[in-house]
Amino acid sequence: MTERNNSAREIAADVTAGRTSAVKTAEAALARIEAARALNAVVTIDPTRTLADAAAVDARLHSGEAMPLAGVPVIVKDNIWAAGWRITQGSRLFADFVAPKDAIAIARLRQAGAVIVGIGATSEFASKGVTTSQLFGPTRHPLDPTLTPGGSSGGPVAAVAAGLVPLAIGTDAGGSSRRPPAHVGVAGFKPSYGAIPYGPGFAEPFFGLSVIAPIAADVADIALAFEVMAGIDPRDPDSAVVAREAEDITDLRIAFSPRLGLDVAVDDVVANGLVSAVERIAATGLRIATRDPVWPAGATEEAIMPLQHAGLAALYGNTFRKDPNVFDPDIARQIERGLSWSGAEVAGALVASTAIANAFAAFFSEADLLLAPTVPCVAWPLTQLGPDTIGGRPASPRAHAVFTPFVNHARLPAISIPCGTDERGLPFGLQIISRRGQDRTLLRAAQRLESVLSA
Repeated sequence: MTERNNSAREIAADVTAGRTSAVKTAEAALARIEAARALNAVVTIDPTRTLADAAAVDARLHSGEAMPLAGVPVIVKDNIWAAGWRITQGSRLFADFVAPKDAIAIARLRQAGAVIVGIGATSEFASKGVTTSQLFGPTRHPLDPTLTPGGSSGGPVAAVAAGLVPLAIGTDAGGSSRRPPAHVGVAGFKPSYGAIPYGPGFAEPFFGLSVIAPIAADVADIALAFEVMAGIDPRDPDSAVVAREAEDITDLRIAFSPRLGLDVAVDDVVANGLVSAVERIAATGLRIATRDPVWPAGATEEAIMPLQHAGLAALYGNTFRKDPNVFDPDIARQIERGLSWSGAEVAGALVASTAIANAFAAFFSEADLLLAPTVPCVAWPLTQLGPDTIGGRPASPRAHAVFTPFVNHARLPAISIPCGTDERGLPFGLQIISRRGQDRTLLRAAQRLESVLSA
């Protein structure tokens, strides 16, 4: 990681005050992106478009308009529509697709003065836990180019961690904008489902799960971006009201679950680091009780994965039948699996998803915040879907992802903040989860916990 550049808040203040301009800020971001090409975090740039957009922000400021993100350079994940930009979903099927309009969240960012300086890499259809595609190749970890930052929001996350931009926008359908931030040492926020309107954009294989997710070096920038993007829009029937933040977080009922109540492996450095972080937080006077969610029998990621496979098969199964080689081999296997699931098996996955949501609802009837791991391990070699072992046990390709998907199925808000590193300096994260609609209270609490852990 490079030395931190100014935050989004600082950049907006400087541009608004005339100490710099949106054009100069965009030029500097483009230069950083060019210098970091080996990272492969940013897969599309359009300097002419970017500088024209920045000049328009300067003109708006000159006319007296106030913008909370004035001149802030932003990277947008390569599966979110941004008008006029090539958006590919990391797929050869969409290699030449140009978004015809902005997603609602992107339009709101632009209205607030943000300037898109590039498009961040994703795995194909945002459906892998690492960030690589046949179109663009692998995205590399900013601390060690032989490692992956994880996925599927690896490009936006690596861009923030490397200091290319202060703010990036990803998506999260199973942890894609929480696990990669944990692996590179930045913050990533999954809002409540519907808190930020989703679309217009591509047809979504993760029915009722995926959200727009801001990524930044600190929680305050995430909170700023969230306020810009959140709010009901009639074009998204799932968009929802988010409650006002709690006036005081001191009395919140906080639980700590070292393994989220799951029988899964965790590396010792992560397990011990989480306990140490929670002890530091508790020492500030917050009351924290160790308590696990109680899951229904058979609650595993495997039980809910048919929904992802079937979603991919519904969208791309016909193309797969004609030419499976057009897909990333890992995605092709998911599509093939999706084509094989029976209707009853997919319905069974929906039953499991509902049961997980109900279990979380029961837990949050007696707690306000839940502290848990974001990841059970640190980053692993670039060429692998996951680490060979976790916690001394042989690890399946998805064993690194165990702590995030249930949150999506319950449609809850959750954020990952840095909380420690291993002996090589590789980061891992603390995940903070709350009940649906309590996004602002969660962000306020996360800022307080972040200040403790970064001290």
